Amino acid sequence: MHSDPIADMLTRIRNANAAHHREVFVPQSRMKLEIARLLKEEGFIEDYSTVGGEEGEAAAVASPAARQIRVVLKPHGRNVSPLSGLTRVSKPGLRIYSGKDKLPEVMGGFGVSIISTSRGLMTGKAARRAGLGGEVVARVW
Repeated sequence: MHSDPIADMLTRIRNANAAHHREVFVPQSRMKLEIARLLKEEGFIEDYSTVGGEEGEAAAVASPAARQIRVVLKPHGRNVSPLSGLTRVSKPGLRIYSGKDKLPEVMGGFGVSIISTSRGLMTGKAARRAGLGGEVVARVW
């Protein structure tokens, strides 16, 4: 049992990227799917998909642990990865919130902060445009 599944996902992606793996599998949840969607939209990963736990009758039989997210990482070009770092900001023991006027910038705008708002997960730039604050989930650069 993991006490922080989001940190586990980010660590798996970070380790797979450091080991030059092409893909990594993480247990599925709605929040992890949204994080993967944001990482793809911002160009940090190539693609993601869900595996296991097929629709219909098989979904009721398959355990939740069988459903996973397959994250396809971008290949390294000249020993440089498009994904340099991922860090978890808000943790179960210490939640970090930020108002709409104080949303963090990552690497002077080259990175992305992932914010959990009342309208769902979005990047710091999107939250700023929408005039929303929220929990700072992670930073990616």
